[in-house]
Amino acid sequence: MFENEKIYIAGPECFYTGGPAMLNVMRRRAESFGFQVTLPNEHPLDMENPDLKKRADSIFEDLKLDMNESTAIIADLEAYRGSEADSGTIYEIGMAYARGIRCYGYTRDKRPLTWKDQKYVMKDKLVYDERGNLAPYKELPFSPCVVGSTKIVEGDFDDCLKMMMTDIEEEYKMAGTRKQSLDKSDGRTKKPGARPVVYLSGLERYDRDGTEKYEIMKKICDKYGMDAYSPMDWAEGVTKVETENPYTAAANLLDNYQQHIRNCDLIVADLNNYKGFECSNDVGFECGMGFQLGKKLYGYMDDTSPVKYRIPHLGEELEFRDMNGCNVENFDYPLNLMFGCSMNIFQGKFEEIMERVSADYFAENVR
Repeated sequence: MFENEKIYIAGPECFYTGGPAMLNVMRRRAESFGFQVTLPNEHPLDMENPDLKKRADSIFEDLKLDMNESTAIIADLEAYRGSEADSGTIYEIGMAYARGIRCYGYTRDKRPLTWKDQKYVMKDKLVYDERGNLAPYKELPFSPCVVGSTKIVEGDFDDCLKMMMTDIEEEYKMAGTRKQSLDKSDGRTKKPGARPVVYLSGLERYDRDGTEKYEIMKKICDKYGMDAYSPMDWAEGVTKVETENPYTAAANLLDNYQQHIRNCDLIVADLNNYKGFECSNDVGFECGMGFQLGKKLYGYMDDTSPVKYRIPHLGEELEFRDMNGCNVENFDYPLNLMFGCSMNIFQGKFEEIMERVSADYFAENVR
């Protein structure tokens, strides 16, 4: 029944001490039910190349091949170097969502972030995050992009696998009825215009003055010949749903974000740390989705020095492992290789970034 399904197993286990053995147990469990399985980095890679970035590029090329052959992703959503999931894993979920394949995730703790984010504080009966903003999705276990795109199980890989098996069984039963399911998120809802459309994938969406900040950023984009939209704009064809249910609101936000990505020509992403040593999960998801849909990606950070200089570790003699025994990537990129291999990442202020983005984009795309 499951022989036509190929699962991509995603998660930070590839960085763990003993991680390969953990991943192999998951593989064997899925294969015992008849699934095909693919794992990160299981094919021959160019890991002897003296250029560290070329090593990362070979891993990313393997990822693209594996993702395009997969029919499902099962992702470990445990917090990683902060209170959010591993940004590379979320990038992969974004790719999977863009392809329209099954997206599943598991976690030991599905409680809202108010229980888990140790940097949240309460003041005057309101909850604030570490940046001084009202905590943006405190009622959810993960960011809106993750909650909206992924079926999340409280448990382990095996629990997630069983849920997916049940869902597939239900789909086989559905095939015997006259009911139909439609993909309502397919394609653009806004026709391309004379100027390129840039989607501003950033942290300002969480700020109290985010609308004002985005307006300033849009004017800068206009100066450089681009029309810009932000996560706080409602995409053509998407209507804001008035609800007090946080899951309904998260799905509504995801619908809006993903439509912006389908409508745009390029994405400019703020890859600075958010809730730890990783970029925002919403931003990571949007980058992965945009890459899979063939959008041009650009990133920016305050500091683009290699990640091994920004995350504390035990040194080269101990494989650059952090305090939890996880590898800190040594590929000369400023963050997870998913981002470094798929986009130019610039350092500087936003206007400086857009000047470089526009020069690069227009050099490649004469409209």
